[in-house]
Amino acid sequence: MTSTTRVLIVEDDPAAQSRLVQAVEMHAPFSTVTGRAGSVADALAWLALHQPDVLLCDLGLPDGSGIAVIRQARERYPACECMVVTVFGDDQHVLASIEAGAIGYLLKDETTDRIAASIGELRAGGSPMSPLIARQVVNRLRGEPAEAAGRDNAAQRSVALSARESEILDLISRGYTYAETARYVGLSVHTVQSHIKNIYGKLAVRSRGEAVFEAAKLGLLKSL
Repeated sequence: MTSTTRVLIVEDDPAAQSRLVQAVEMHAPFSTVTGRAGSVADALAWLALHQPDVLLCDLGLPDGSGIAVIRQARERYPACECMVVTVFGDDQHVLASIEAGAIGYLLKDETTDRIAASIGELRAGGSPMSPLIARQVVNRLRGEPAEAAGRDNAAQRSVALSARESEILDLISRGYTYAETARYVGLSVHTVQSHIKNIYGKLAVRSRGEAVFEAAKLGLLKSL
C-alpha cells in the first residue's frame, strides 16, 4: 500500500463528481484524486497510462456501462480496489459489477461522509455496501428470489409522475441536494420538498434511496 492512495473518479454528472472529490479529500493527504473521467472511453484511455489504487465508478455513463471500466481496471491493475457509486440497486447491476471485480457498492443517496468512510474501509480490506445492496447480496446467497419478485411487482405497477416530479426525481437520483435541485429548477426548497413528498407517496417509499431504487425498477429515471 502506497503512502498516498491514488483515486480515479469515473462520473459524468458534475455535482456527483464534486461530491466524490470531496469524499476523497476528507482523507487528505493520505488520499488524492489523480484522475477524473466522464465516460467509458475517457476512463479507459486514462487507465492505459496510469495506475490507480482505488476506482470510484458510476455505472450509467454516456457511452456505456461503468462495468467495462471496472473490468479493465482489474485486468490491468489487479491491486486496484473498485467501488461502484450509482443509482442502480437492482440485482442485475449489483451481480455484474461484483463479477467484473467491484469490491464495494454504494447507492448515490449515501452521504459524503459515508462515501469517505467507505474509501477507508475499502483500503482496510473491507467491502462497503449500502444496506439495501448488502441485503440483496445476502438474499441472493440464500437463494431467495427477492429481486425477481420485485421485478414482477414492478411490471404490474404503473406510476404516473408529472413532468416536474420527473425532473426533480431525476436530479435527486443524480445526487443533487434539495437546495441544489431548487436552484436548478427555479423553485423554493419548500416547493421541492412538497414535490418529493408527492413522489414518495406515488412510489410508496420513505427515503431518497428507496425512491431511486424503486424508480430505477420502474424505468422512471430517464437520464441514467
